Amino acid sequence: MLVILMEEQVLSPTHVCQSCLLADKSGQPRWRQGKLGCGHAIRKLTDNQPDQYECEMGFRIANVP
Repeated sequence: MLVILMEEQVLSPTHVCQSCLLADKSGQPRWRQGKLGCGHAIRKLTDNQPDQYECEMGFRIANVP
């Protein structure tokens, strides 16, 4: 499940991505074959962290199992 990480909040991508020009037709981040198509991977600090990405709009997105 993809989530958007803010300073002290975890948001659903549907609240943020719906108005993004880079989102897919359903207003979701462009997630293809386990990678974010509208952003880039961020290096993990520990192995226990979920995969994280930074979208082109500057939000941090995490792939939480």
